[in-house]
Amino acid sequence: MEGTLGEIRAFAGNFAPRTWMFCTGQSLSISMYTALYAILGTNYGGDGVNTFNLPNIASRIVVGAGQGPGLSYYGLGEVTGEEQHTLIQTEMPNHTHLTTQTNTATAAAIDISLNGVDVAGTLSTPQGNYLAQESTGNDSIYANPNNSPNLVSLNSQAVQLGNLAPPRPVVTIGVTGSSMPHTNIQPVLGVNYVICVEGLFPSRD
Repeated sequence: MEGTLGEIRAFAGNFAPRTWMFCTGQSLSISMYTALYAILGTNYGGDGVNTFNLPNIASRIVVGAGQGPGLSYYGLGEVTGEEQHTLIQTEMPNHTHLTTQTNTATAAAIDISLNGVDVAGTLSTPQGNYLAQESTGNDSIYANPNNSPNLVSLNSQAVQLGNLAPPRPVVTIGVTGSSMPHTNIQPVLGVNYVICVEGLFPSRD
């Protein structure tokens, strides 16, 4: 099959025609393929001293080198892209998550007992004692708890409560997703690409 040296064609067969090779990144000897090396150089690999590589189009999509209007730049021989991609936070669209509120079944309550004794007071200090009935003529308004077993309830208005907070609800933000990569390729059909390794040397004009 006649061709121009360095020319690449899509070939539907399962073999490379004579004077053509598959584009699978093979390493070739510069001394054996001097003319082809003059065209390809090391754009596709090789040390440039003894070897150079053919383009590797196996499992790849061909894109034109250079930069189209408003498009990205691709250098000759550049290899890029990925078959699978996992989204990162900056790539996700703005969105919200559902929240779940769980209320505790325990009611906000407190029990306070205000007690005194129903006997006349004999002590003047409150520490360790109960509030008792006032004794006429002195300031002994407290009684020893050991000598005064009969407790009585005092007026509940005597004590004021502040900063009594009810149980706070537990709010949970829903978590979803599993961070699995997704397929990142367009529909494709596998064919062989072959390159002419012996043919007409292309003119630059």
